[in-house]
Amino acid sequence: MTREGLAEQGKHMNLRVKIKKNLGDFVLDVAFETGEGVLGLLGASGCGKSMTLKCIAGIEKPDEGRIVLNDRVLFDSGAGINVPPQKRGVGYLFQDYALFPNMTVTRNIMCGARDREKTAEYIRRFDLVGKEKLYPAQLSGGQKQRVALARMLAAEPEVILLDEPFTALDNFLKARMERELMSMLDEFKGPVVFVSHDRNESYRLTDTIAVMENGRIVDISEKHELFRAPKTLAATLLTGCKNVTRLERLENGGYLAKDWGIRLKAPKCGTDMIAYQYAGFRAHYLVPETGQRSLDDMTGGQSEEAVENFLTCDILREVEDTFSIVIQFYQKGLEERTEYSLLTYETEKEEWMKLKKQCEGREIRLRIPEDAVIWMES
Repeated sequence: MTREGLAEQGKHMNLRVKIKKNLGDFVLDVAFETGEGVLGLLGASGCGKSMTLKCIAGIEKPDEGRIVLNDRVLFDSGAGINVPPQKRGVGYLFQDYALFPNMTVTRNIMCGARDREKTAEYIRRFDLVGKEKLYPAQLSGGQKQRVALARMLAAEPEVILLDEPFTALDNFLKARMERELMSMLDEFKGPVVFVSHDRNESYRLTDTIAVMENGRIVDISEKHELFRAPKTLAATLLTGCKNVTRLERLENGGYLAKDWGIRLKAPKCGTDMIAYQYAGFRAHYLVPETGQRSLDDMTGGQSEEAVENFLTCDILREVEDTFSIVIQFYQKGLEERTEYSLLTYETEKEEWMKLKKQCEGREIRLRIPEDAVIWMES
């Protein structure tokens, strides 16, 4: 039954995946369920994202598990079910688009549409009028993607799988194609799984994000919640947090940020039950200390090392970006530097120049707001 037929009958459209596959370096072991909307699989290259899509599409066979699309079993190792790819109702957009090089635009789209009238409709819809007789080698990157999208959607799939569809595009064309893809996804009423290693791309195009590491989903949340409070170190790093540290619990209930050489105030809730292993904060959340108070006034007479959430900058470099400036620094007096010791502060250029002027002749000090700290259990 087509996606439209399922919707007309009021049936809930969803995709349930629970599979394992030995990939040599690690075992792909993923389980998730998604309905209408876009689920993002975010992870580094080689973590199993694309293999997950290939297993759903039937291009690869899992060693064990079950895949169910709209209550229809596509794969079940126990029951011996393995529906062929062409009968799964899956629309798959590959990284390289996988167009047939010996077929024209019209013939490529007809592979999905099956008739000329429908093919002509999708040629108009995807702005390909005048390109009907061209072959893939004669098309630009954006045109190839539009042909691949038209072919995929013309087949009326029940689920769409997108495997890093913007990898081969330049930034200008990528922005344009993102807008077109967003419009297309708004119209599609079935499950969509979007694979990417780009956190910003995932944030723009998805509703829920599953973070993958070495074949496993280590965190899955609504995208805003994931970026606000990732639960693991892998998720924190993949969502773009540049400042992380290992932790050591202190007798007073606080934490020592081992890689930064400062103390952190413990979170207000749940600290008796949770032993946090890592903490982090995003580069733009730091608050400059711009007043004229002395260090004793700022620390209440305590030694600087005893003050919580307090950084004194030993600046390594200033990196100018298009609209902002990135300050890379160490905590002053840090004796042992590790891979996590280098800290990053990002702000607008004018704000940085103002801060340097206000602190002229004095050390630049920054505070980590309590509610900006990301606490991680693993």
